[in-house]
Amino acid sequence: MTGGPRVTHVASRPGHSFSKTLQDAITLVAGLGVEGDGHAGATVQHRSRVARDPTQPNLRQVHLIAGELHDELNAAGFELGPGDLGENLTTRGVDLIALSAGTRLHLGQGAVIEVTGLRNPCIQLDRFRPGLMAACLGRDAEGRLVRKAGVMGIVLAGGQVKPGEVIRIEAPAAFRALEKV
Repeated sequence: MTGGPRVTHVASRPGHSFSKTLQDAITLVAGLGVEGDGHAGATVQHRSRVARDPTQPNLRQVHLIAGELHDELNAAGFELGPGDLGENLTTRGVDLIALSAGTRLHLGQGAVIEVTGLRNPCIQLDRFRPGLMAACLGRDAEGRLVRKAGVMGIVLAGGQVKPGEVIRIEAPAAFRALEKV
């Protein structure tokens, strides 16, 4: 990709709907997530997690999906676009699911997201498009499960993020494999 890893789309939506609405820009707020988004907050916002323990820290403040996954899913006939799977940021040129926990993504004029884990594909994907959950799962060469539905993160430093922003990747001091969060 010319110019390296980039943000191609940004999205947010108040409330707890599945898909997000594309925006011209979003504002990341340190310790909370995307300003005005239904999943922003210092403590868990996802309904199933709130039901279990509403005091847990929110490790899912921001959801990122690679545009290359959209390409793969569209080629398989799913007809979807950026924001449809609930992501706040769509990227190009970054193998998101290969990043380790603790990786920092520097965006725009100072915003920083720390990757906390993989998004675990759930039944909501099938409610959106039948068969989509299975399409977001795969197996590697050793037969291990691969979750392809993107990564989750927390906001370490706030700032505005727009489509076209360059992503600078800062690896953590020690590699930690991503797990579902």
